[in-house]
Amino acid sequence: MSRAAIVGWAHSPFGKLEDPDVESLIGRVAADALVHAGVAPADVDAITVGVYNNGFSKQGFEASMVALAVPELAYTPATHMENACATGSAAIYSALDFIESGRGRIALVVGAEKMTGIPTAAVGDVLLSGCYRKEEAEVDAGFAGIFGRIAQHYFQRHGDRSEELAMIAAKNHRHGLANPLAHMRKDFGFDFCNTVSDKNPRVAGPLRRTDCSLVSDGAAALVLADEETAMSLARAVRFRARQHVNDFLPLSRRDPIAFEGARRAWTKAREDAGIAIDDLDLVETHDCFTVAEMIEYEAMGLAAPGEGWRVAREGQSSRGGRLPVNLSGGLKSRGHPIGATGVSQHVMAAMQLMGEAGEMQLDGAALAGVFNMGGAAVANYVSILERLK
Repeated sequence: MSRAAIVGWAHSPFGKLEDPDVESLIGRVAADALVHAGVAPADVDAITVGVYNNGFSKQGFEASMVALAVPELAYTPATHMENACATGSAAIYSALDFIESGRGRIALVVGAEKMTGIPTAAVGDVLLSGCYRKEEAEVDAGFAGIFGRIAQHYFQRHGDRSEELAMIAAKNHRHGLANPLAHMRKDFGFDFCNTVSDKNPRVAGPLRRTDCSLVSDGAAALVLADEETAMSLARAVRFRARQHVNDFLPLSRRDPIAFEGARRAWTKAREDAGIAIDDLDLVETHDCFTVAEMIEYEAMGLAAPGEGWRVAREGQSSRGGRLPVNLSGGLKSRGHPIGATGVSQHVMAAMQLMGEAGEMQLDGAALAGVFNMGGAAVANYVSILERLK
């Protein structure tokens, strides 16, 4: 089967933005992505829009907003996708299915979220809609509390790994210095990340503020095309493999530190691509919390179960290490506007493969992995990307 390819993109800054709503954020990137791809609006066969919302805004029906930014797209089919923190990847995969089924040649994908327009306490409650409320809604500190519990389980089984979590946080903030689009471009250093203080208090369980991703606004967009069309355009990054694997929503139904759905998605994607983990040049992974990145090292095959902390301690995931992870700064530094995150991760990987990553650029990057998850490793998406042209 012919695989679709990324042929263009656009990306807003992430952070606390002046843009008043999701509509304005979509407007930042939709037209620019088409210009970057060299594609006219008339050539777009479908639009998918990833916005989580669930209370961030009273305005829904986000798929209709792309045409407000690009009026020429008014009669193009547009669909809204939502899959918790994997909303952006869900939108991408829907567009890929559309193209690879032969229903069209070109699709526009937009991911966006306006998170800072409501009070901080309300943000926590909105995010809890990504957990199993029947069992987990009363956990202190919201979604951070969910991952605080995951960290506690990990520590009980494999020892206190607070230092390694601080190493992951420091690494991602250090990488993020090179990303002009990142929400938090500051090198906090290991000592600050590893020390509980007024500026870095405990948030939930063993997790400190520096172990938690940011509440961000932002948008990102991709233009996808079939291979034949892609080869006629200026750039093409092919999906060599992609997998989506789900797991049980309630943590009570599974081993909370196994991330089994993520492991299965990575295994299937590597098999489909015909590669080993060491064939990858870089990975953009879902570090909503530092403990998530540590367990994801195990899920992707960088470490055996219970030994993901070694990857951080030995510098394997740093620039210059065995497999650089989150050269963009990840969710920790780049930011985590829910609907935009999965799209952003794919943009960051595509930039690397096309040699367009600026100060973030890794020399010789030819094969990249992307992991985006919804909930606590419930919806797991893995993409293996390679430059086609």
